[in-house]
Amino acid sequence: MTTDQARTAVVFPGMGPSRFTEVGKFMMIDPFVRDRLAVADEALGRSVLDGFRGDGDDYGEFTQIAFLVNSVALADRAREMLGEDPDVCVGFSFGLKAVSAFSGALPFSETVRLAFELVGCERRFFEEQYQDLVTLVVTRLPADPLNEVLSELADRGEFHEISGHLDDGMYLITLREPALEDVQRHISALGGYSLYTMKPPAHCPAFYGLRDRVEEEVLAKFDLQDPRLPIVADHDGSLVTTAEQLRTLLLDTFDHPVHWPSIVATLRAEGVTQVYVTGPDRLINRLDSTTRAFDVVALGPEQALRPARTASRREQ
Repeated sequence: MTTDQARTAVVFPGMGPSRFTEVGKFMMIDPFVRDRLAVADEALGRSVLDGFRGDGDDYGEFTQIAFLVNSVALADRAREMLGEDPDVCVGFSFGLKAVSAFSGALPFSETVRLAFELVGCERRFFEEQYQDLVTLVVTRLPADPLNEVLSELADRGEFHEISGHLDDGMYLITLREPALEDVQRHISALGGYSLYTMKPPAHCPAFYGLRDRVEEEVLAKFDLQDPRLPIVADHDGSLVTTAEQLRTLLLDTFDHPVHWPSIVATLRAEGVTQVYVTGPDRLINRLDSTTRAFDVVALGPEQALRPARTASRREQ
């Protein structure tokens, strides 16, 4: 679909480091967060803030729930700023959980329980399998140097998969942790840069076993509805408009590489000119492909604490 009328999208980013020391003050004073926290606390039967404060794991249960709460609360703020719902939603990686709630496909309380159960399911899987795998985020690595890195890994018989394409020269590579330092040195020698490493790893075709386990042990407990807002799939840019499509998308995230350029292409085809990136995001709102295509409003905890200074990327 294309339209001459300017349209908007809310983008829920993937999860990066988000510590209590960085966002705790925001969570305690922001009215949108307080509303969502009250529901999350009731859903889990304990204080999310207390759990988050004591969570020493960047990807622990309460750290993930806090990220979810903040992302959805910031989308609530974006909706108020717009005066209406956005036309389209995107849930990128971890953001699929937030978009499930914001789109109306799953009540927020159920989304919180789903997210909490997923943490335990993933942890058990990676304790049993693929204990030595990590996902490396690299940038400034065009196709030819990337292929050189991958060819060297193949020549050494090292496991490796592309887990995502984020921008020109920017990829996610899943590989064994013992090979990580050599690969990082090789990337640096080719003029590339290693941004950060994710453990547990993510979005890897080898993780079909995790996909099956989540489907049987977790997702089967939850009753998804057709989303009220169309969702752009994070691996191929397809439009998701039914509960069954969303269920498949939530499973696809485990064994399908993410592909941001496909999302950008779909948003442009849908006539989107402005995107609100809602959540503690240090990546999506800064990508060249994002800022070239859209008027980008970065709406994270820092900007929400200074609402008068919230600005689009094209205004900064």
